[in-house]
Amino acid sequence: MLLLALVSLWPTNRGMVRMVDFVREPAIYLAAASAVLAGLFGGRSRWIAVAMLTGSAAINLVRLWPYSFLASAQVPLPDDVDGMSCADVLALNVLQSNDRYDRTATLIERVDPDILLLMETDEAWLDALEPQLSRYGYRLDRPLDNTYGMAFATRLEVDRAAMVSNTGNNTPTLYATLRTGDGARFELVGLHPRPPLPGQSTEARDASIARAGARTPDQLGNVLAIGDFNDVPWSRTTENFREVGGYLDPRAGRGSYATFPAGLTALGWPLDQIMVKEGVKVESLEIGPDVGSDHRPVIARVCVDPMAPDSDMPDGIGIVPGSPEG
Repeated sequence: MLLLALVSLWPTNRGMVRMVDFVREPAIYLAAASAVLAGLFGGRSRWIAVAMLTGSAAINLVRLWPYSFLASAQVPLPDDVDGMSCADVLALNVLQSNDRYDRTATLIERVDPDILLLMETDEAWLDALEPQLSRYGYRLDRPLDNTYGMAFATRLEVDRAAMVSNTGNNTPTLYATLRTGDGARFELVGLHPRPPLPGQSTEARDASIARAGARTPDQLGNVLAIGDFNDVPWSRTTENFREVGGYLDPRAGRGSYATFPAGLTALGWPLDQIMVKEGVKVESLEIGPDVGSDHRPVIARVCVDPMAPDSDMPDGIGIVPGSPEG
C-alpha cells in the first residue's frame, strides 16, 4: 500500500498510474484499519507495518485534503444570491443498460429542473423519457449506442447550443449559451469524456478535457460545467481543467460528494462534477438518490449575477473546435 501511494505521486501520463487517483479515499480507510490491526496483532515487527500503513494513508490524505471538511471552501454554500436569477439543475449518467426508466422519470418530475443533462442515453432512453423531455421548450439529443449518448433539455432561453466531439470520437460535449429570466447570460458545458485506461497515455485526453472547459463558444465569464468526467476532482486531469478554465469547485472544503458506485457511495468516489466561474453562484448542492444507475444524480440550484460582465473575453474564439454533432 505504501509503494502504491508513492508510485501515484509519479508525474506520469500512464493510465495505470493515474487510475490510482480513483481509490485514494477508500485506500485511506483501508490503511487506517490495517494499521490498527497491525498494531494489535502484528507481532514484533508491527510498528514497521504501522509506520508504512500510516505513510500510505498520509500520502493519500494530502492529495484529498482540499476536499476534506478541514480545508478552506472555494465557493460559499449557500452563496449570497439576492437579486439573482436562479435555475435548478439535474445531471445524471443514467447507465445505458439500466431499464428502470420509471425511477429516472420520477426523479425528473420530482426535481423539475430548469436545466437537465442526461448521459449514456440511447434511443430506448429517449423514448422512455419522452413524456418528461417533451415538457421542455428546448431539447438537444445525441443518442448513441456506445454509452456516450447525451440529452439536454432546458426551460431557459437558448442563444445557441451544440454538441461537438472534442474529447474523443463519439463522445459529445455540450456547449449552450443560456439566458435567465432577467436576461443574464451564462454558458453551460456538459462533459462525459472517456476514462483513463491501463496501457494508454492520458496526455491527449487530459489536454482535450482542459480545452473543452476553457474554450467555450462565446467565451463568457459566467460558466457552469457539469457532467460525468470519469475522473475524481483531486486528479491532475481535473485540477488542470479547473486551472486552465478558471473554475471553482463548490464541493472543495465540504467533502467529496461521491456519486459512484450508486449503491456504495460511502466508499466510492465523485466521478460526476459541478464547477462554476465568474458570476455563477451556487445556492444549494446535493447528491440525489439511487435510481437504478451505477451513478447517483447531481442536483443543484445555481444563480447568475446580472451585474457580472458577460461580454466576450480577450482571445475569444467564437467557435468550439471539433466536428458538430447536434
